[in-house]
Amino acid sequence: MKILLAEDDFTTRKYMANFLSKYGSCDVTVDGMEAVDAFMLALEEEEPYDLVCLDIMMPVMDGYQALMGIRNLEKEKNIPEDKRVKVIMATALNEEKNVKMAFDLGCTIYSGKPIDQAKFEQALKKIGLIDEK
Repeated sequence: MKILLAEDDFTTRKYMANFLSKYGSCDVTVDGMEAVDAFMLALEEEEPYDLVCLDIMMPVMDGYQALMGIRNLEKEKNIPEDKRVKVIMATALNEEKNVKMAFDLGCTIYSGKPIDQAKFEQALKKIGLIDEK
C-alpha cells in the first residue's frame, strides 16, 4: 500500500509514520499544499496513493482545502469514484460541523486525536486497505 501522511506536528507525524509504515511505503508532508503537490506527482507518475491521512489544522493549506484539491485532481483525471483514494481526516476537532464538512468534501473516515491504533486499524480494515487477521 502507498500512503501519504500530511501532519504538521512533529511528534504526531513521527508516531503516525512509524505506525503506518508497517502497512506500506509512507510519504510524509508537513502541510496541505505539500500533500496536494505529492498527490499530483503520484498521479502523474501513475503510482497513485491508496491512502491519504490528513490533519485538519495545518499551515499554508488546511486539511479541508487539501482534500478539496485532491478530489478536484481526481475529477480532472476522470478517476471513477470507486477508484478514488481513501482519505482519513485526523483531528482533535470533533464537533459535528467539522465531521459533516469533512464527509461533504469527500473524506472516507474521520478519526479523532490522539490516534488510537486499534481503532485506526479497524478503520483500515473497514475500508478494505488491510486484511482481517
